[in-house]
Amino acid sequence: MNITTDTNTGINIHLEVPDPAAAEASYAAAFGLGDKLSFRAAQEPATGFRGFMLSLVVAQPSTVDSLVGSALAVGFTMLKPAKKSFWGYGAVIQAPDGTIWKVTSSNKKDTGPATREVDDVVLLLGVDDVKASKQFYVDRGLTVAKSFGGKYVEFASPKSAVKLAMYPRKAAAKDAGVAVDGTGSHQIVIGGNAGSFVDPDGFVWEGTAA
Repeated sequence: MNITTDTNTGINIHLEVPDPAAAEASYAAAFGLGDKLSFRAAQEPATGFRGFMLSLVVAQPSTVDSLVGSALAVGFTMLKPAKKSFWGYGAVIQAPDGTIWKVTSSNKKDTGPATREVDDVVLLLGVDDVKASKQFYVDRGLTVAKSFGGKYVEFASPKSAVKLAMYPRKAAAKDAGVAVDGTGSHQIVIGGNAGSFVDPDGFVWEGTAA
């Protein structure tokens, strides 16, 4: 999965998948995210938890149910069925290519007619040491928008259609409903103006022109 970001153009997500054409069709039917997603053939294998999850944040439970239902109809599998929680209402599903998706709303009750509108797309990185990873990214020019000690960090992205956040790898795996172990490539590259580097958890960044 390749993600490209800069302060002018925002973030574009390119999923590395076995069959790009099939993935494009299934994701269009599942979520209808348009140009927020594109696809390329996978180059490196990965097994188990790949260390990240993509989250779709929506307005109300009926939207969660609609998106999850259409995803299941095109081959996604359920990892955690939709239910109410302290934080709202949500579910976790996995695409045929292995990418884990969380579909969630902070509201526990519908407040209007059902829609399929997605308010935010969030890339959630599972990291070994949140405080160390936060500082690593701050040193490379990213600005922290929210921080809760060693539990969660979200970076500012005012012009981006996709937000970047991180929390502990074990918490990420538990949130996803999968075992924490995983081997091989993350199958994700993040490109942006911060430069080219590999972060403490092996997530690769590639520099792009400002």
